Amino acid sequence: MITKLLIEQHFHGAYGVDFNKANVNDVLEVANKIKKDGVGGIFPTLVTDSIENTQKQIKVIKEASKKQKDGAKIFGVHLEGIFLNPEKKGIHNPVHFLEPTIENFKKIADDFIRIVTLAPELCRTYMKNGENLITYLKNKGIKVQAGHCIGGDLAGCDGVTHMFNAMSGINHRTKSTALSALINDSLYAEVIADGYHVNDDALKLLFKSKPADKILLISDSLPCARTNLSSFVFADEKVYFDGEKATSAQGTLAGSSKLLGNAMIKNNVKINPEFISHYNNLKSACFRFNAVKAKYGPNSSEYVNAFKERQIAETLYANAKGLISDNSRNAFNEDSAKSILKSYTNNVHSWYA
Repeated sequence: MITKLLIEQHFHGAYGVDFNKANVNDVLEVANKIKKDGVGGIFPTLVTDSIENTQKQIKVIKEASKKQKDGAKIFGVHLEGIFLNPEKKGIHNPVHFLEPTIENFKKIADDFIRIVTLAPELCRTYMKNGENLITYLKNKGIKVQAGHCIGGDLAGCDGVTHMFNAMSGINHRTKSTALSALINDSLYAEVIADGYHVNDDALKLLFKSKPADKILLISDSLPCARTNLSSFVFADEKVYFDGEKATSAQGTLAGSSKLLGNAMIKNNVKINPEFISHYNNLKSACFRFNAVKAKYGPNSSEYVNAFKERQIAETLYANAKGLISDNSRNAFNEDSAKSILKSYTNNVHSWYA
Protein backbone atom coordinates (compact mmCIF):
# COMPACT_ATOMS: atom_id res chain seq x y z
CA MET A 1 0.00 0.00 0.00
CA ILE A 2 1.27 3.50 -0.86
CA THR A 3 0.58 6.32 1.58
CA LYS A 4 1.61 9.90 2.12
CA LEU A 5 4.40 10.76 4.51
CA LEU A 6 3.83 11.46 8.21
CA ILE A 7 3.70 14.96 9.68
CA GLU A 8 5.70 15.57 12.87
CA GLN A 9 4.49 18.59 14.82
CA HIS A 10 6.49 18.12 18.01
CA PHE A 11 10.16 17.13 18.10
CA HIS A 12 13.26 18.85 19.46
CA GLY A 13 15.82 17.29 17.19
CA ALA A 14 17.44 14.04 16.08
CA TYR A 15 20.66 12.67 14.58
CA GLY A 16 22.65 14.63 17.18
CA VAL A 17 21.02 17.96 16.30
CA ASP A 18 19.26 20.11 18.92
CA PHE A 19 16.99 22.78 17.39
CA ASN A 20 17.82 25.11 20.30
CA LYS A 21 21.48 25.03 19.23
CA ALA A 22 21.30 24.21 15.52
CA ASN A 23 22.54 26.26 12.59
CA VAL A 24 20.79 26.43 9.21
CA ASN A 25 22.72 23.48 7.79
CA ASP A 26 21.89 21.37 10.87
CA VAL A 27 18.17 21.99 10.39
CA LEU A 28 18.40 21.14 6.69
CA GLU A 29 20.28 17.95 7.53
CA VAL A 30 17.52 16.84 9.90
CA ALA A 31 14.85 17.66 7.30
CA ASN A 32 16.67 15.60 4.68
CA LYS A 33 17.34 12.61 6.93
CA ILE A 34 13.92 12.45 8.54
CA LYS A 35 12.18 12.25 5.18
CA LYS A 36 14.03 8.98 4.61
CA ASP A 37 12.57 7.86 7.93
CA GLY A 38 9.03 8.44 6.70
CA VAL A 39 8.29 12.02 7.78
CA GLY A 40 7.36 14.54 5.09
CA GLY A 41 6.44 17.63 7.11
CA ILE A 42 7.93 19.01 10.33
CA PHE A 43 7.46 21.68 12.99
CA PRO A 44 10.88 21.99 14.70
CA THR A 45 10.12 22.51 18.39
CA LEU A 46 11.97 24.85 20.74
CA VAL A 47 12.28 24.09 24.44
CA THR A 48 12.29 26.89 27.03
CA ASP A 49 15.32 29.12 26.54
CA SER A 50 16.45 32.72 26.91
CA ILE A 51 14.64 35.38 24.89
CA GLU A 52 17.80 36.04 22.88
CA ASN A 53 18.42 32.41 21.94
CA THR A 54 14.75 31.76 21.21
CA GLN A 55 14.74 34.71 18.79
CA LYS A 56 17.95 33.46 17.19
CA GLN A 57 16.77 29.88 16.71
CA ILE A 58 13.41 30.89 15.23
CA LYS A 59 15.33 32.88 12.62
CA VAL A 60 17.64 29.89 11.96
CA ILE A 61 14.70 27.54 11.37
CA LYS A 62 12.91 30.12 9.22
CA GLU A 63 16.04 30.64 7.10
CA ALA A 64 16.40 26.89 6.66
CA SER A 65 12.81 26.68 5.39
CA LYS A 66 13.62 29.28 2.74
CA LYS A 67 16.76 27.47 1.59
CA GLN A 68 15.50 23.90 1.53
CA LYS A 69 15.15 22.20 -1.83
CA ASP A 70 14.42 18.70 -0.62
CA GLY A 71 13.64 16.81 2.55
CA ALA A 72 10.72 17.11 4.93
CA LYS A 73 8.88 20.39 4.44
CA ILE A 74 9.51 22.81 7.32
CA PHE A 75 6.03 24.16 8.06
CA GLY A 76 6.92 26.42 10.98
CA VAL A 77 8.12 26.55 14.57
CA HIS A 78 6.42 24.94 17.53
CA LEU A 79 7.26 27.07 20.57
CA GLU A 80 6.87 24.77 23.55
CA GLY A 81 8.65 26.85 26.13
CA ILE A 82 8.62 30.07 28.12
CA PHE A 83 4.90 30.39 29.06
CA LEU A 84 4.58 27.26 31.19
CA ASN A 85 3.48 26.48 34.75
CA PRO A 86 6.48 25.82 37.05
CA GLU A 87 4.42 23.13 38.83
CA LYS A 88 4.59 21.03 35.64
CA LYS A 89 7.93 22.18 34.27
CA GLY A 90 9.22 18.73 33.31
CA ILE A 91 12.73 19.09 31.87
CA HIS A 92 12.24 22.81 31.10
CA ASN A 93 14.40 25.33 32.94
CA PRO A 94 12.04 27.64 34.92
CA VAL A 95 14.75 30.31 35.08
CA HIS A 96 13.68 31.31 31.58
CA PHE A 97 9.91 31.25 32.19
CA LEU A 98 8.05 34.48 31.46
CA GLU A 99 4.62 35.66 32.54
CA PRO A 100 2.24 34.76 29.69
CA THR A 101 1.47 38.30 28.58
CA ILE A 102 1.02 39.72 25.08
CA GLU A 103 3.95 42.08 25.75
CA ASN A 104 6.25 39.18 26.61
CA PHE A 105 5.23 37.21 23.53
CA LYS A 106 6.04 40.20 21.35
CA LYS A 107 9.64 39.92 22.59
CA ILE A 108 10.04 36.69 20.59
CA ALA A 109 7.19 37.06 18.07
CA ASP A 110 7.77 35.90 14.49
CA ASP A 111 5.39 34.97 11.69
CA PHE A 112 7.05 31.55 11.48
CA ILE A 113 5.73 30.54 14.92
CA ARG A 114 2.76 28.33 14.06
CA ILE A 115 2.11 26.45 17.33
CA VAL A 116 2.52 27.66 20.93
CA THR A 117 2.31 25.44 24.00
CA LEU A 118 1.36 27.35 27.16
CA ALA A 119 -0.37 27.08 30.53
CA PRO A 120 -3.89 28.51 29.99
CA GLU A 121 -4.59 28.95 33.70
CA LEU A 122 -1.76 31.49 33.88
CA CYS A 123 -2.84 33.35 30.74
CA ARG A 124 -6.25 34.18 32.19
CA THR A 125 -4.55 36.19 34.93
CA TYR A 126 -3.25 38.71 32.42
CA MET A 127 -5.91 40.58 30.45
CA LYS A 128 -5.40 43.68 28.33
CA ASN A 129 -8.33 45.41 26.63
CA GLY A 130 -10.38 42.25 27.08
CA GLU A 131 -7.71 40.11 25.41
CA ASN A 132 -5.26 37.62 26.89
CA LEU A 133 -2.36 35.77 25.25
CA ILE A 134 -4.58 32.91 24.07
CA THR A 135 -7.01 35.14 22.19
CA TYR A 136 -4.12 37.24 20.88
CA LEU A 137 -2.39 34.18 19.41
CA LYS A 138 -5.65 32.87 17.95
CA ASN A 139 -6.25 36.20 16.24
CA LYS A 140 -2.78 35.87 14.72
CA GLY A 141 -3.65 32.46 13.27
CA ILE A 142 -1.34 30.62 15.69
CA LYS A 143 -2.45 27.25 17.07
CA VAL A 144 -2.61 27.19 20.87
CA GLN A 145 -2.01 24.03 22.87
CA ALA A 146 -2.33 23.54 26.61
CA GLY A 147 0.73 21.89 28.08
CA HIS A 148 2.93 21.89 31.17
CA CYS A 149 -0.16 23.10 33.00
CA ILE A 150 -2.66 22.20 35.72
CA GLY A 151 -5.84 24.02 34.71
CA GLY A 152 -9.03 22.33 33.55
CA ASP A 153 -10.40 25.31 31.63
CA LEU A 154 -9.10 24.85 28.07
CA ALA A 155 -11.36 27.42 26.42
CA GLY A 156 -9.69 28.94 23.39
CA CYS A 157 -7.14 26.15 23.01
CA ASP A 158 -6.88 24.06 19.86
CA GLY A 159 -5.43 21.06 21.61
CA VAL A 160 -3.14 19.71 24.31
CA THR A 161 0.56 18.93 24.23
CA HIS A 162 1.84 15.35 24.88
CA MET A 163 -1.37 14.03 26.46
CA PHE A 164 -1.09 12.83 30.09
CA ASN A 165 2.49 14.12 30.41
CA ALA A 166 3.28 17.36 32.27
CA MET A 167 -0.39 18.13 32.98
CA SER A 168 -2.84 17.58 35.81
CA GLY A 169 -4.17 14.04 35.56
CA ILE A 170 -7.64 12.54 35.81
CA ASN A 171 -9.38 13.22 39.11
CA HIS A 172 -13.00 12.32 39.73
CA ARG A 173 -13.52 15.24 42.15
CA THR A 174 -12.05 18.17 40.24
CA LYS A 175 -11.48 19.44 36.73
CA SER A 176 -8.08 18.72 35.24
CA THR A 177 -6.22 19.23 31.98
CA ALA A 178 -6.28 15.55 31.06
CA LEU A 179 -9.97 15.10 31.89
CA SER A 180 -11.01 18.21 29.96
CA ALA A 181 -8.98 17.09 26.95
CA LEU A 182 -10.58 13.64 26.95
CA ILE A 183 -14.20 14.81 27.08
CA ASN A 184 -13.89 17.72 24.63
CA ASP A 185 -14.23 16.30 21.11
CA SER A 186 -13.18 19.57 19.49
CA LEU A 187 -9.70 19.50 21.04
CA TYR A 188 -6.74 17.79 19.43
CA ALA A 189 -4.53 15.64 21.65
CA GLU A 190 -0.87 15.00 20.98
CA VAL A 191 0.37 11.66 22.30
CA ILE A 192 3.85 10.13 22.57
CA ALA A 193 3.24 6.45 21.83
CA ASP A 194 6.78 5.23 22.50
CA GLY A 195 5.90 2.75 25.24
CA TYR A 196 7.41 4.89 28.02
CA HIS A 197 5.53 8.19 28.17
CA VAL A 198 2.04 6.64 28.18
CA ASN A 199 1.13 3.12 29.27
CA ASP A 200 -1.12 0.82 27.25
CA ASP A 201 -4.25 1.35 29.34
CA ALA A 202 -3.95 5.13 29.08
CA LEU A 203 -3.54 4.82 25.30
CA LYS A 204 -6.65 2.64 25.12
CA LEU A 205 -8.58 5.22 27.15
CA LEU A 206 -7.43 7.97 24.79
CA PHE A 207 -8.44 6.10 21.64
CA LYS A 208 -11.80 5.13 23.12
CA SER A 209 -12.54 8.64 24.39
CA LYS A 210 -11.38 10.88 21.54
CA PRO A 211 -12.47 10.91 17.90
CA ALA A 212 -9.69 9.22 15.93
CA ASP A 213 -9.11 12.32 13.81
CA LYS A 214 -8.38 14.38 16.94
CA ILE A 215 -5.43 12.26 18.05
CA LEU A 216 -2.03 13.52 16.86
CA LEU A 217 0.82 11.06 17.08
CA ILE A 218 4.10 12.80 17.91
CA SER A 219 7.58 11.68 18.91
CA ASP A 220 8.82 14.58 21.10
CA SER A 221 12.20 13.23 20.04
CA LEU A 222 15.49 14.54 21.39
CA PRO A 223 18.92 15.03 19.77
CA CYS A 224 19.85 11.48 20.85
CA ALA A 225 17.35 9.91 18.44
CA ARG A 226 19.24 7.85 15.86
CA THR A 227 22.59 8.31 17.64
CA ASN A 228 24.87 6.43 20.03
CA LEU A 229 25.02 9.32 22.50
CA SER A 230 25.08 8.25 26.14
CA SER A 231 24.61 11.76 27.52
CA PHE A 232 24.03 15.30 26.27
CA VAL A 233 22.88 18.70 27.50
CA PHE A 234 19.27 19.62 26.76
CA ALA A 235 17.28 22.51 28.27
CA ASP A 236 20.36 23.47 30.32
CA GLU A 237 20.41 20.07 31.99
CA LYS A 238 22.48 16.94 31.48
CA VAL A 239 20.39 14.14 30.07
CA TYR A 240 21.38 10.46 30.18
CA PHE A 241 20.43 8.07 27.38
CA ASP A 242 20.56 4.31 28.00
CA GLY A 243 19.58 3.35 24.47
CA GLU A 244 15.86 3.39 25.24
CA LYS A 245 14.98 6.21 27.65
CA ALA A 246 16.42 9.71 27.99
CA THR A 247 16.18 11.08 31.54
CA SER A 248 17.68 13.71 33.81
CA ALA A 249 19.79 12.72 36.82
CA GLN A 250 16.56 12.90 38.87
CA GLY A 251 14.81 10.47 36.51
CA THR A 252 12.61 13.00 34.69
CA LEU A 253 11.79 11.91 31.14
CA ALA A 254 13.29 14.58 28.89
CA GLY A 255 11.48 13.48 25.75
CA SER A 256 11.56 10.49 23.44
CA SER A 257 14.54 8.75 21.89
CA LYS A 258 12.43 7.47 18.99
CA LEU A 259 11.43 9.14 15.75
CA LEU A 260 7.71 9.18 14.94
CA GLY A 261 7.66 6.05 12.79
CA ASN A 262 9.92 4.13 15.16
CA ALA A 263 7.77 5.09 18.15
CA MET A 264 4.67 3.73 16.38
CA ILE A 265 6.38 0.39 15.76
CA LYS A 266 7.81 0.28 19.29
CA ASN A 267 4.39 0.51 20.90
CA ASN A 268 2.47 -1.24 18.10
CA VAL A 269 0.31 1.83 17.58
CA LYS A 270 -2.65 0.41 15.74
CA ILE A 271 -4.27 2.50 13.07
CA ASN A 272 -6.41 1.39 10.17
CA PRO A 273 -4.12 1.71 7.08
CA GLU A 274 -6.89 3.12 4.87
CA PHE A 275 -7.58 5.77 7.49
CA ILE A 276 -3.99 6.84 8.09
CA SER A 277 -3.42 7.30 4.37
CA HIS A 278 -6.36 9.67 3.89
CA TYR A 279 -5.82 11.34 7.26
CA ASN A 280 -2.30 12.39 6.29
CA ASN A 281 -3.52 13.41 2.84
CA LEU A 282 -6.09 15.69 4.43
CA LYS A 283 -3.57 17.25 6.82
CA SER A 284 -1.28 17.92 3.88
CA ALA A 285 -4.10 19.40 1.80
CA CYS A 286 -5.09 21.73 4.62
CA PHE A 287 -1.53 22.96 5.13
CA ARG A 288 -1.17 23.50 1.39
CA PHE A 289 -4.51 25.30 1.11
CA ASN A 290 -3.70 27.68 3.96
CA ALA A 291 -0.29 28.46 2.48
CA VAL A 292 -1.73 29.12 -0.98
CA LYS A 293 -4.53 31.27 0.43
CA ALA A 294 -2.04 33.41 2.35
CA LYS A 295 0.33 33.77 -0.60
CA TYR A 296 -2.01 34.20 -3.60
CA GLY A 297 -5.36 35.25 -2.14
CA PRO A 298 -8.88 33.83 -2.67
CA ASN A 299 -9.30 35.15 -6.23
CA SER A 300 -6.35 33.26 -7.73
CA SER A 301 -6.33 30.09 -9.81
CA GLU A 302 -3.86 28.63 -7.30
CA TYR A 303 -6.45 29.13 -4.54
CA VAL A 304 -9.16 27.39 -6.61
CA ASN A 305 -6.92 24.39 -7.29
CA ALA A 306 -5.84 24.09 -3.67
CA PHE A 307 -9.48 24.36 -2.55
CA LYS A 308 -10.45 21.50 -4.89
CA GLU A 309 -7.56 19.39 -3.60
CA ARG A 310 -8.75 19.94 -0.05
CA GLN A 311 -12.33 19.04 -0.96
CA ILE A 312 -11.21 15.77 -2.55
CA ALA A 313 -9.06 14.96 0.50
CA GLU A 314 -11.97 15.71 2.83
CA THR A 315 -14.27 13.39 0.87
CA LEU A 316 -11.76 10.52 0.85
CA TYR A 317 -11.07 11.01 4.54
CA ALA A 318 -14.79 11.02 5.39
CA ASN A 319 -15.21 7.75 3.51
CA ALA A 320 -12.19 6.25 5.29
CA LYS A 321 -13.63 7.18 8.69
CA GLY A 322 -16.60 5.00 7.87
CA LEU A 323 -14.26 2.03 7.49
CA ILE A 324 -12.94 2.32 11.06
CA SER A 325 -14.45 -0.17 13.46
CA ASP A 326 -13.77 -0.24 17.19
CA ASN A 327 -11.31 -3.04 16.56
CA SER A 328 -9.54 -1.66 13.50
CA ARG A 329 -9.17 1.77 15.10
CA ASN A 330 -7.13 0.22 17.86
CA ALA A 331 -5.48 -2.84 16.42
CA PHE A 332 -3.53 -4.40 13.67
CA ASN A 333 -0.35 -6.36 14.12
CA GLU A 334 3.24 -5.17 14.20
CA ASP A 335 4.04 -6.59 10.76
CA SER A 336 1.28 -4.43 9.26
CA ALA A 337 2.65 -1.36 11.06
CA LYS A 338 6.13 -2.03 9.73
CA SER A 339 4.76 -2.52 6.23
CA ILE A 340 2.97 0.83 6.29
CA LEU A 341 5.98 2.68 7.65
CA LYS A 342 8.15 1.06 4.99
CA SER A 343 5.75 2.52 2.43
CA TYR A 344 6.17 5.96 4.03
CA THR A 345 9.95 5.64 3.73
CA ASN A 346 10.21 4.19 0.22
CA ASN A 347 7.68 6.32 -1.63
CA VAL A 348 8.62 9.93 -2.26
CA HIS A 349 5.76 12.27 -3.11
CA SER A 350 5.62 15.75 -4.59
CA TRP A 351 2.85 16.90 -2.23
CA TYR A 352 5.25 18.84 -0.01
CA ALA A 353 7.26 20.36 -2.87
